[in-house]
Amino acid sequence: MPDGGRRASTVDRQILTLAVPALGALVAEPLFILVDSAVVGHLGTDPLAGLSLASTLLLTVVGLCVFLAYATTAAVARRLGAGDRAGALQVGVDGLWLAAGLGVLLAAATWLLAPWAVGALGAEGEVAVQATVYLRWSAPGLPGMLLVLAATGALRGLQDTRTPLGVAVSGAVVNAVLNVTLVYGAGMGIAGSGFGTALTQLAMGAALVAVVVRGARASGAPLAPAAGGILRNARTGFPLLVRTLSLRLAILLTVVVATGLGTVALAGHQVVNAVWGLAAFALDALAIAAQALVGHALGAGDVPHARALLRRTLQWGVAAGAALGLVVGAGSGLIALGFSESGEVRHAITLGLVVAAVTMPLAGWVFVLDGVLIGAGDGRFLAWAGLVTLAVYVPFAFAVQAWAPPGAAGLAWLWLAFGGVFMTARAVTTGLRARGDRWTAVGA
Repeated sequence: MPDGGRRASTVDRQILTLAVPALGALVAEPLFILVDSAVVGHLGTDPLAGLSLASTLLLTVVGLCVFLAYATTAAVARRLGAGDRAGALQVGVDGLWLAAGLGVLLAAATWLLAPWAVGALGAEGEVAVQATVYLRWSAPGLPGMLLVLAATGALRGLQDTRTPLGVAVSGAVVNAVLNVTLVYGAGMGIAGSGFGTALTQLAMGAALVAVVVRGARASGAPLAPAAGGILRNARTGFPLLVRTLSLRLAILLTVVVATGLGTVALAGHQVVNAVWGLAAFALDALAIAAQALVGHALGAGDVPHARALLRRTLQWGVAAGAALGLVVGAGSGLIALGFSESGEVRHAITLGLVVAAVTMPLAGWVFVLDGVLIGAGDGRFLAWAGLVTLAVYVPFAFAVQAWAPPGAAGLAWLWLAFGGVFMTARAVTTGLRARGDRWTAVGA
């Protein structure tokens, strides 16, 4: 085999070794909500509606803290690439301390503000009561959820995606058993579902923290936070928080516009968005591999290898996006049949999925580029790029709200704006950055 072919094969093995387990862990996490929904759904309509609101709030809180994983992955990978394993694990330990402190604060705030937060979403009566109960019983699990993020980020930086996979799968099984036992066996109702999830997340956090702590002890890294380490992690993570917030605002704006397009469009959007989210998990697995590998290469000062990883992961991302797009587009009609009895809603789902499918190769490009730049520690640029792309998307979204027809056609225009305009703006900003050299700063 020529040298070029051997190098490509080696890079492919590196990517897949990290991406496949990462995909498993990413898919395992949504099982928590699915299990909760299945268990609580048998309690009645009000508990299920309450769970929907409460889980949305929880996922928003945890989603905004994803910087704990991303920033830690990049920093740990760079230190490891520079040959400083003890320093890499010290960064991981600092991330755990930050996650624990932030988790305790958010748990207390969630418990105290639960009734207000639920009311702000428009919930009333028994639905509001059920949502508040779930939030308060699940709030103690927030430190565990954030520790899972930080520990997973550290392990990814150490190029270990198998341990988080094992913990995620085990957690999904334990969560299912606890939910059934507490909701029905102990007669706790929706409180049992929240408490079971909290206990599971705390156990998962403890298991992953134990792995990082063992590694830190073995390498001689202290378990106490380094001087300024927590503050440094927070400062590094803040730009990624801004980036994530810009993405969340774009998603929220899309929901607002879909609501304005009528019930048919909103119902269709729920399904299209769920399918898009599932595809995003697969593409995110490649982005996670890119984070760890590019960070390691730049930490080692190997810019040519970092660029080779950029090219190859982009090829994988576009190819995976195209494959997913073909599956979703070809199966759009069948997918619609499984989610609605209404002909109008099925038509909206089918049309929206076809538009989303066409843009999935572009999404693969965007997600991988995001991972590469996160791995390079280019968070400040990503924060500014996120704000710019949001600013580009806003007028197009409002134009759809003002001029698009209601129903299926309006949903198609909305997904053309989100999957086309918003993703293109992200592709252009990150693509131009990747063509230059400013992201390839080397060293730990």
